[in-house]
Amino acid sequence: MKNAFKVAFFVLSAALSFHITAAEDHDGFKPIFNGKDLTGWDGNPKFWSVRDGAITGETTKENPTDHNTFLIWRDGKLDDFELRLKFRMVGGNSGIQYRSKESPDWVVGGYQADFEAGPTFSGILYEERGRGILAERGQKTVVGEDGKPKVTGSVGDAAKIQASIKQGDWNDYVVIAQGNHLIQKINELTTVDVTDNDEKNRVFSGLLAFQIHAGAPMLVQFKDVELKRLKLADNKKKIVLVAGKPSHPPGAHEFNAGVQLLDKCLQGQKNVLSTFYLNGWPKDPTAFDNADAILFYMDGGAGHPAIQDNHIEILDALAKKGVGLGFAHYAVEVPAGKSGEAFQRWIGGYYEDHYSVNPMWSPNYTSFPSHPIANGVKPFSELDEWYFNMRWAPDLTGITQILVDKPSDKVRGGPYVYPPGPYEHIKAASGRAEAMMWAKQRPDGGRGFGFTGGHTHLNWGDDNLRKVVLNALVWIAKADVPPNGVESKITEEDLKQNLDPKGKK
Repeated sequence: MKNAFKVAFFVLSAALSFHITAAEDHDGFKPIFNGKDLTGWDGNPKFWSVRDGAITGETTKENPTDHNTFLIWRDGKLDDFELRLKFRMVGGNSGIQYRSKESPDWVVGGYQADFEAGPTFSGILYEERGRGILAERGQKTVVGEDGKPKVTGSVGDAAKIQASIKQGDWNDYVVIAQGNHLIQKINELTTVDVTDNDEKNRVFSGLLAFQIHAGAPMLVQFKDVELKRLKLADNKKKIVLVAGKPSHPPGAHEFNAGVQLLDKCLQGQKNVLSTFYLNGWPKDPTAFDNADAILFYMDGGAGHPAIQDNHIEILDALAKKGVGLGFAHYAVEVPAGKSGEAFQRWIGGYYEDHYSVNPMWSPNYTSFPSHPIANGVKPFSELDEWYFNMRWAPDLTGITQILVDKPSDKVRGGPYVYPPGPYEHIKAASGRAEAMMWAKQRPDGGRGFGFTGGHTHLNWGDDNLRKVVLNALVWIAKADVPPNGVESKITEEDLKQNLDPKGKK
């Protein structure tokens, strides 16, 4: 029975591997709708369903909507991308929202690639709940700092584009957004070309959603929904923050709140764009496709999400492309062997069970190396579960120790958090300085770092602790770290936001 299971598992794994490879070879496009159900999508079930392999939105006289309502893709957000899909509609008006913002009750506002059953709006770029029409069908426009579009040219004949649309049948829609440049196409004909120079109102990241318009009964369908991430425009770097699932008592291992706090702190950096994924390895198949850096802040050990399935191979491939990798707190721990060797390649070392230790203590970080990650960081000390005695790579070339202190003999003598120890090899190293954060410049040109703090959520309120991690994220993304470091301000209220509902333990 066990052998049969192993064979079945091998066949299934091979099939999944082939599917992933095939998707990646398909010009970089990956499906984000499974053709079966609304997994990964969220909308009012009164109106949205799947029929005949297509996302279907429908209103009737008996089941109307009193406002525009949307089906939202929940597995990720859009930044620079190319989206392609097929649409069909009977009656009414619809559209594809991109880089958009959400309001309650499945209401969305932002850029919208319009289409309708009538002759007027298909192909236009409309900003729902915003600046209105940014380009009519056939127009090339530039949106000025005043938020008003100016026609600068033509991309085609509006009547010809309209005539190409097959009423009541399937049509192709393509949306391309790179930086502030937006292009839409229907049935291979460009419908609009927009450059948005309105710095106050333009957006570079947000939600994907499909619209049902209020009004007369209508039916709209979408299928073959595929997404391709594009390298960010203007040499901007993308940082992806990945949080683990909830664990530990309230206030500890608040991974979901932590990455959202870091994301908030990075918003003021013009040379980077950050996004986050919550509760484990991303479900978005395109999550890392245009990433310049990835942070994993999650539980580690044998169940570490980064070492499950084929994830080591995925991260190895990304590392070879120069993508930076960072691991925080428990995420620096993996089993020895294949996983440990991968971490040594990526970041220079890892926490090894019964070799490394995890006491609660308060290191005094008083001096720092000449390294961009240390820019603007001033001496600080926080009580946290600061791991030390990493299992370093045999070759320490390229590794810089960032946060260093000498644990006292009392700290070395335990107890540690788990296992409580003490370990004789830790006690025997009395007086030795230890690194609680380090960085690696990899031979392949990529960068990595490990940070062993981050157990206690409130410690993110320490400006210098927070700064050294933000600096590290910018550095592994190969963006310039400001001379005074990444400045950010948070409040006590910020630290209370997005905490996992763990209850009392």
